Amino acid sequence: MALPKEPRQKMINLMYLVLTALLALNVSAEIINAFKVVDNSLTTTNAVVNRATETIMESFKLKMQDPTSKAKAEVWMPKAQTAVQLTKEMSDYIEQIKTKIKVAAGYNPNDPESKFKEDNIDIATRIMDKEGEGEKLRKKLDEYKAKMLALDPEVGKMFATNLPINTEIPKLKNSKIGNVTWAYAYFHMTPTVAALTMLSKFQNDVKTTESRLVNEFHNRVGQVVVRFDAFEPIVGSNTTYLFPGQEMEITAGLGAFSKQKLPTVSIAGAPVELNEKGLAIKKFKVGSTSGSVKVVVNYTDQDGNPQTKETEINYTVGTATGAFVSAEKVKVLYIGLDNELAVSGGNVGDEKVSVSINNGSLTKIGPGRYVAKPASPGKAIVTVNADGKPSSFEFRVKSVPDPVAMVGPSKGGRMQSNVFKAQQGVRAELENFVFEGVQYTVTGYVIYMTGAGFPDPQFRQVSGNTFSAVQDLINKAKPGTTVTLDEVQVQGPGGRRRIPGIFFNLY
Repeated sequence: MALPKEPRQKMINLMYLVLTALLALNVSAEIINAFKVVDNSLTTTNAVVNRATETIMESFKLKMQDPTSKAKAEVWMPKAQTAVQLTKEMSDYIEQIKTKIKVAAGYNPNDPESKFKEDNIDIATRIMDKEGEGEKLRKKLDEYKAKMLALDPEVGKMFATNLPINTEIPKLKNSKIGNVTWAYAYFHMTPTVAALTMLSKFQNDVKTTESRLVNEFHNRVGQVVVRFDAFEPIVGSNTTYLFPGQEMEITAGLGAFSKQKLPTVSIAGAPVELNEKGLAIKKFKVGSTSGSVKVVVNYTDQDGNPQTKETEINYTVGTATGAFVSAEKVKVLYIGLDNELAVSGGNVGDEKVSVSINNGSLTKIGPGRYVAKPASPGKAIVTVNADGKPSSFEFRVKSVPDPVAMVGPSKGGRMQSNVFKAQQGVRAELENFVFEGVQYTVTGYVIYMTGAGFPDPQFRQVSGNTFSAVQDLINKAKPGTTVTLDEVQVQGPGGRRRIPGIFFNLY
């Protein structure tokens, strides 16, 4: 269309063209928020991978102390330590670039809450493309990858083609510019928030590379060892207040044990065999007088040193006027569970007994039987009023511990890609808890996929516990893919809660 001859109309048309160009450059709030969500997910994933690597390095230390694995550990641990150091240097360098871009956009490094121009498209272009910071980053990523692969020739050959670091220039759709550089492809005319997200993605590539190599170095020595550094006997009884001839049950064991090094337990001077859970249980009838039972737990700690811990359980044999309260399952009341209590008023009939609790609620379910539902952690006092004579009993109150997220039989780490693809979803398991039958249901999670098959990170929020809604992503997974399951929401005793995420390195 030809420009009109009339000057006023010419100016109107030019202003329209300028406005159209400005609108084209405007970055919507939805896009800004989308990049922020991805960046937060990458940051969380990096933290999860870091924790896993720290666990491996702690296991390496134990391998160095074990005579059976020391020789191999002396070969592979220094390589793992070098990998960790190279990764820290590379990640710190990328973090410096992120800070430089944010400061240029108005961020105050002395105020973590300060704002900056997230939608500015000139800053990243200038720093990364025109000033050459992007090209320096590309070279450093190449150098880092080469150094990591050179740590061990055999391992390097194994990972040469499936590490997530890729500095090839991506193909740009509809680009009319020839000889596009790597920095131009990633950072030219890119909003600040998008540039920061891309740099977080490179940090994630570096962390994932570290995790895979450190895992492989450790596998050359043996399985991961998680060290228990505190040992505590589990000693308890079904009650400490009894009537003459009533049966008392004592349970004893070790809070942390190995099936290869089971403890030995004696109760009241006699050895007691352990059940399949590593616990010794003994029942006996008390006499007519109060007394105590001595429990001795002998075990070997992880340094091979024999240890002995003794505990005395004192019990009271009640008279005809005594009242008592006992927890039928454990000596602790748990929030969100039906904690059954047996209550007696001694020689007072049940119809003349009233029971109350100062933390939560207490419901009668039968003669001398109540269900306590405490409201808050700490302590709870159960008061028994037997024909006008009150007696108080103190209980500890705890929350049910967090369950552990699992996929198939695994809580994270290395898994064959075809095995992962065969899984149906995420579940939550409550491990080693004294109550049986307590269950949690996964109600939602975020899946994040990087590495092989995903040149651009992919994430998706999922409602429920199955993989059906993300099957298209899982089908693309292959050796070299990293899968992170984060923001896992579960429903169970005490309501809804979020539990720690897990990640998998597929091979």
